[in-house]
Amino acid sequence: MIRMMRHALHEGRGALCLRSFSETRGEVIEDVLQRTDSARLTNEASLYVHWPYCLRRCSYCNFNKYIPRQNNDHMMTECLQRETETLLQLSQVSCITSVFFGGGTPSLAHPSTIAAVLETVSRQANLSDTAEVTLEVNPTPVGRSKLEDFFHAGVNRFSIGVQSLQDEDLKVLGRDHSPQQALLTVAEARRLCPGRVSVDVMFGRPKQSVESWENELSELLRVCDDHVSLYQLTLERGTQLFKQVLEGEVTLPTEEETAEMYLCARKTLHQHGLLQYEVSNFARQNAVSHHNRSYWKGTQYIGVGPGAHGRFVPVGEGGVLREARTQTLEPDIWMREVQQKGHATRRRIQLSHLELLEEVLVMGMRMTEGINHKHWELFSPQLGLHEVFGTSSDVQELLQRGQLILDERGLRCSWEGLALLDSLLPALLVELERRVSQRLQEDEHAKGQTNRTSPR
Repeated sequence: MIRMMRHALHEGRGALCLRSFSETRGEVIEDVLQRTDSARLTNEASLYVHWPYCLRRCSYCNFNKYIPRQNNDHMMTECLQRETETLLQLSQVSCITSVFFGGGTPSLAHPSTIAAVLETVSRQANLSDTAEVTLEVNPTPVGRSKLEDFFHAGVNRFSIGVQSLQDEDLKVLGRDHSPQQALLTVAEARRLCPGRVSVDVMFGRPKQSVESWENELSELLRVCDDHVSLYQLTLERGTQLFKQVLEGEVTLPTEEETAEMYLCARKTLHQHGLLQYEVSNFARQNAVSHHNRSYWKGTQYIGVGPGAHGRFVPVGEGGVLREARTQTLEPDIWMREVQQKGHATRRRIQLSHLELLEEVLVMGMRMTEGINHKHWELFSPQLGLHEVFGTSSDVQELLQRGQLILDERGLRCSWEGLALLDSLLPALLVELERRVSQRLQEDEHAKGQTNRTSPR
């Protein structure tokens, strides 16, 4: 279950964001996407579109990406359109709230591909002229040269994969751009979409120190727009970097050093007016990513393209339960399946009530605003946050330590607790499973009692 949620985060990794307030800092950012009508949980969805191709594979990357053997952009475009159409018909959503083009390197796609997919969406559902449409961009000269065409195709938000402003680090990471090229790309994106440009930056890189990281952040903040996404470099088995570290060719900072880098970044970004609204994401001027917020709020999302993941109710097939769906990974096989049956869904899993609540909890706790009572009630009308977590001794200990907060607003991490989220979640998940199982047993017992006493 946790692994499936990681996939969702990877899909939107260039835009993860949103926030209403910082508990210990007192700042408030307007929550422009607050959902109060439970009907919207099935009537609306966000759309993730996966472009699987890259020109090269970064040393740390294990995402679903491929080096193209031939130019099949035309066929890929047609298949993306057809799968989009099919899955939108299955979901029967009336409104697409946001679109995110991720990858891979979607900035390698022709702008006409982006326009074609967006046109398909508009034919099947309402896509507002003001809906957020994000494109991940590799900051190479080629990527930069196409930004204006992407903008005219319908993109209104760019997520720039800067990763580092150090030449040597970019080489170790296997990136194919220079710091100067990255800065030029950010500047051009800001010209086209001022206030709607996100910059990705990575910490915990080989030989990186806290001091060098702080200096790099200060340099980045002089040129970045109103959104920054932080990512800690993690070793993924099977990658080139994993092999280099295993063989002693490359050394990464210690856990203590990376923890200090994270805390340093939070402080530095806050000083520059970028407020943290999610574990990895910071924004000012309300420049949040509404698309990734749909993941964190537990709303429906539809995944299109090789290896894409989705969560929606297939109403068009008579479904009533939300499904976790995964599309076929390999692009050539994916295209063949789409041509044959309209979509290439390889795996479908109906989510139980507990599994759905687990996702709402894990994703919601990533946000600084946490989970408010009214939102939780949309998914769990019979068991409120206080009923689930209020009597747990383990949770009470976390509350007393000041790492969690459970009050009239809802459940959330404190400023300090958010940095420790991974260590807090197990206690919350155990308690959630216990209370849901207990409630099911109580309901079954009550049902049995009713059946025995009812007249025959």
